[in-house]
Amino acid sequence: MNQKLVKLENLLHFLQTYKSHTICRQLHSLGQRRTLVQWRHGFSSAYPVWTAQMCAWPWKTDVLIGPALSKYRLLVTKEEKRPRKSQLSSTKTKKEVEVWIGMTVEELARALEKDIDYVYEALLNTAIDIDSLEVHSQLDEIWIKEVIKKAGMKLKWSKLKQDKVRENKDAVRRPQADPALLTPRSPVVTIMGHVDHGKTTLLDKLRKTQVAAMEAGGITQHIGAFLVSLPSGEKITFLDTPGHAAFSAMRARGAQVTDIVVLVVAADDGVMKQTIESIQHAKDAQVPIVLAINKCDKAEADPEKVKKELLAYDVVCEDYGGDVQAVHVSALTGDNLMALAEATTALAEMLELKADPTGPVEGTVIESFTDKGRGPVTTAIIQRGTLRKGSILVAGKSWAKVRLMFDENGKIINEAYPSMPVGIIGWKDLPSAGDEILEVESEARAREVINWRKFEQEQEKNKDDLKILEEKRKEHQEAHRKTREKYGTLHWKKRSFMKYLERKEQRPLKPKEKIERDSNVLPLIIKGDVDGSVEAILNIMDTYDASHECQLDLVHYGVGDISENDVNLAETFDGVIFGFNVNVSNVIQQSAAKKGVKIKLHKIIYHLIEDLQEELSSRMPCTVEEHLIGEASILATFSVTEGKKKIPVAGCRVQKGQLEKQKKFKLIHKGQVIWRGSLTSLKHHKDDISVIKTGMDCGLSLDEEKVEFQVGDEIVCYEEKEVSAKTSWDPGF
Repeated sequence: MNQKLVKLENLLHFLQTYKSHTICRQLHSLGQRRTLVQWRHGFSSAYPVWTAQMCAWPWKTDVLIGPALSKYRLLVTKEEKRPRKSQLSSTKTKKEVEVWIGMTVEELARALEKDIDYVYEALLNTAIDIDSLEVHSQLDEIWIKEVIKKAGMKLKWSKLKQDKVRENKDAVRRPQADPALLTPRSPVVTIMGHVDHGKTTLLDKLRKTQVAAMEAGGITQHIGAFLVSLPSGEKITFLDTPGHAAFSAMRARGAQVTDIVVLVVAADDGVMKQTIESIQHAKDAQVPIVLAINKCDKAEADPEKVKKELLAYDVVCEDYGGDVQAVHVSALTGDNLMALAEATTALAEMLELKADPTGPVEGTVIESFTDKGRGPVTTAIIQRGTLRKGSILVAGKSWAKVRLMFDENGKIINEAYPSMPVGIIGWKDLPSAGDEILEVESEARAREVINWRKFEQEQEKNKDDLKILEEKRKEHQEAHRKTREKYGTLHWKKRSFMKYLERKEQRPLKPKEKIERDSNVLPLIIKGDVDGSVEAILNIMDTYDASHECQLDLVHYGVGDISENDVNLAETFDGVIFGFNVNVSNVIQQSAAKKGVKIKLHKIIYHLIEDLQEELSSRMPCTVEEHLIGEASILATFSVTEGKKKIPVAGCRVQKGQLEKQKKFKLIHKGQVIWRGSLTSLKHHKDDISVIKTGMDCGLSLDEEKVEFQVGDEIVCYEEKEVSAKTSWDPGF
């Protein structure tokens, strides 16, 4: 500051010496407002002594320079007192946000230190579908960048997600046991073959029961597992799989848990479609086959023909140099059944089947269903370990503490060994048929396993949802691009008019139009007795390929009797309830009747599918068919004057059927229909008639005067009838 004042003093001294009036006037203009005030009151005593010397200057100079010097010293003092701002603080720094690929809406909001609504608002006017976004929906990279940009923050990509990777808590099968610990076990044998080839009857004779009599229509509807004791003391576990085409998936499951397949083929019928499928299932599971040629007691039976037909499918019997044992049996009379059992046990001995009866249990769910009094029940085959009451099991996304076990006859048992079929009660939820059963050490561990499996399923679903979201985004962007191209070059008035026309076309449907549109959709609710039955029905529905005729919409499916909730769903969606081997209480039936809901119950699956085909056909619009009543040929043409008009008349002879004046007619010229309509007159000679029969001549005129008749043309009389359409869907049987 002192240096600056010294410089100013030198400048003032220069001004005093040369009396530069020009510069003084400029200084005067700067400080004229405060000159008189500061001159009158004098300078502050805080000023140095040298300021008093300035009073000795001439008056004009002192008057101008004194206030200027005072003002300058004040400014310099304030400048030194004011703190200097650093260069860094003058430039605002953006907040850095760490993000990663696959970040969810909730995670992004947390990273921004904002609420979730902020993320939604940031994406509001973008191409993303806001309605499909959930809290846990994963965001694509482009949308994460968009939100960060709108938040005015800086983006930093993280290589790894900050959350810790969840540890795998799943239960798995144990490693292979020491061969020294293995003990012999009974073979698990699957009966396979075409429908009505005698599989269940064959099994009945082996275990001396009447299962076939209890089955609806003599057709096995779902898998049964039974332990059969032979006279020799040996035991065989049989899986009686349905032979119907609807249960292809269930047969495949049976082949995967079995050791030996008994392929039943009728000697009088030969190799059929389901026979071929059964062979393929056995090959896929790498399971050996024993051939049972059934119905050999019939006169038209030809076992050799069956063996030759099987050669085409690489099933070579021992008679033809192969390794497949063929046994001629009659399930109805019981002939040669012991030979079939011996062939099966001999093959089992060759396979040297063994299992480890110790340690945690491993098995497979064969069937599952819900019992009113006992809750979820499963039929299972134990493959390793020994199952006891109180064991903790997991299967799929369900777990159980075994409360009760029973055998194929319903008898309560305390233990179940390898290869033994067993009914298990105590499941918290209903597992699916085919699920792997594993024993765990505690209920806490079981819950941990189920939670992990549900988490994995949710992760897979999130990945699928992300793919769908990305596809929708691309579709939206493409539609937006096309719209831009469509309207980009148009004048704003023309563009507005075209958009108005499009909105007009997209008007809400009137009630009548809505009914017509909805009538072409069949909403369905499927309820079955067991999981496998529902699965089989859904597999058949997967073959539906006639959506262009009538759309098939599966609203709900499940296991158990039909409930009030099913009726409410059917009422809401105007759907139909199909029940398979389930019951409906009187209260539910009355409620359904009151609400106009159809409930269709069946015990045989192909009857259910036939009923479904009829229901689909009823939802399709009727077709109009023309039914011929009569034909006539034109022999001559002339005109008749009525008032001032000349009306063309055709002289005809009826060649076939009869012409009825009240029906519809068409005129055919050289094979092409040139007119359709009705007659204004039909005369025989001079008499007006309503009907004219074969061989008679007549004159007729049409309701359109401009039509020209030509000799040789044909007049056809017909009527239109509405015919119910029939669906083209073929489920394969």
